[in-house]
Amino acid sequence: MGKLIVIEGIDGSGKSTQFELMCRRLEAENKDFFRVIFPRYDKPSSALIKMYLGGDFGSEPSAVNAYAASSFYAVDRYASFKQDWQGYYENGGLVLTDRYTTSNAIHHGAKFSPESREHFFKWLFEYESYLLGLPKPDLVLYMSIDAEVAAERLLQREAKTGKPGDIHETNIAYLKSCVECANHAADYYGWKTIKCLSGGRARAESEIHQDAFNEVMKLF
Repeated sequence: MGKLIVIEGIDGSGKSTQFELMCRRLEAENKDFFRVIFPRYDKPSSALIKMYLGGDFGSEPSAVNAYAASSFYAVDRYASFKQDWQGYYENGGLVLTDRYTTSNAIHHGAKFSPESREHFFKWLFEYESYLLGLPKPDLVLYMSIDAEVAAERLLQREAKTGKPGDIHETNIAYLKSCVECANHAADYYGWKTIKCLSGGRARAESEIHQDAFNEVMKLF
């Protein structure tokens, strides 16, 4: 089997930027790898995700329970694995993803109280890894950031692009819950936490990337 590395974080954490920096670095290091960004909005398997985030099932994240919402995303991952990278991975390839099952832990685990959340965490990986047969990550790089900073970045992005955020991105209370849940998940699953802030201020993207790259190199 190959290796699966996931870059994870709440909306506005800079996760996608770090994913692109990691791709460029691996290319520069002449590492062969397969890249995937989830959800795959341009594929039919993301149809229910788009409906959910667009508010078709309700304008609040809580309108769809964690198990149903997780299934929407799991279907897209299953389709990606079967169609695009199963053979590559099973023949020893390196797969790098922007989001994975880990995003379900963060965004839908936040719909539970801290006391009942670990039951969901256990169910989630049993569902995707054992029942659906999706690979388990070898390394999860969790980009840790405060909800307030993330929310400000999302507002700046919306102003720049003119594109309104989805029902996750526009709900600051939900973002705060996601941060608390993400920290819980990182401890529960053993993710590697990469700090995106220092003294309340954003660290340089290059510094964050180097911390992440150092963790990746430990797999080789």
